Amino acid sequence: MQLGMIGLGRMGGNIVRRLLRDGHTAVVYDRDPKAVEALAAEGATAASSLEDLAAKLEAPRTAWVMLPAGQITEETVRALGGLLSADDCIIDGGNSFYQDDVRRARDLDAKGIHYVDVGTSGGVWGLERGYCMMIGGHKAAVDRLDPIFRTLAPGLGEIPRTPGRDGRDPRAEQGYIHAGPNGAGHFVKMIHNGIEYGLMQAYAEGFDILRHANAPDIPEERRFDLNLGDIAEVWRRGSVVSSWLLDLTAAALAGDERLEGFSGYVEDSGEGRWTINAAIEEAVPATVLSSALYRRFRSREDESYADKLLSAMRQGFGGHKEPPRRGPAP
Repeated sequence: MQLGMIGLGRMGGNIVRRLLRDGHTAVVYDRDPKAVEALAAEGATAASSLEDLAAKLEAPRTAWVMLPAGQITEETVRALGGLLSADDCIIDGGNSFYQDDVRRARDLDAKGIHYVDVGTSGGVWGLERGYCMMIGGHKAAVDRLDPIFRTLAPGLGEIPRTPGRDGRDPRAEQGYIHAGPNGAGHFVKMIHNGIEYGLMQAYAEGFDILRHANAPDIPEERRFDLNLGDIAEVWRRGSVVSSWLLDLTAAALAGDERLEGFSGYVEDSGEGRWTINAAIEEAVPATVLSSALYRRFRSREDESYADKLLSAMRQGFGGHKEPPRRGPAP
């Protein structure tokens, strides 16, 4: 099957490579000509612009947008809407806000153009591992694109089959689902990323407790000098807290247990915020996910104004003096 790909970054480029490996064809475009040249050398057809990409696709055309959420995706989808025709399809595989998908799908539907939102998980490992995909859109459009999704998905692999799934949609076992109408794919991916924040924060806090088990404030007989790399590794092997995130943690600690190559400044993509907004709208308590998001905000402050104010209040009501600021733990 033929696909047009706009955006050849770490995920977009590898999506094209995985498709090419399985015999699909691709027309590719990126603002960086070197990225286009690299994929063309691997068998893709180069396009010099969106107009050129649209002209080189065969009807019914499918264009996959793999760009950062926000204005650049908005402008690209709008431009493609003016270049494509009825029965063509636009896929947004980035981390767009699901309400934007609902609006775009409605606008494109008036032109007869299909719109499919694909929440895509797999990161830089997707070329080899495959991509877990959560898909939103009309059933006919999603079904027509199934050869693409089937190639990109991880497949059953070595994961044991879940008992009691007889008669259910087999695509879920392969690593992709049709989640529902437009917006549903990115909504499910949004919650996925919110959960990811919580899992990452839980691992981070747990290992921080382990790291400080030999702190001087602890009685000497209860101090432990623990090997964090070994702990991460043993937890990977049969533990109930094993996961791919723990695999990545073990790899990081094996390389540098002190993590001196990192500053601790943690960005957020926006999906954690959207997840909390959805929880508020639905009146669903999301205490862990909220805390994980706020902790990311705190990571960006060397000295928090709020913490300073807390210290000032403690001094005011109880005469509590601040202890000397400690340096980084060994």
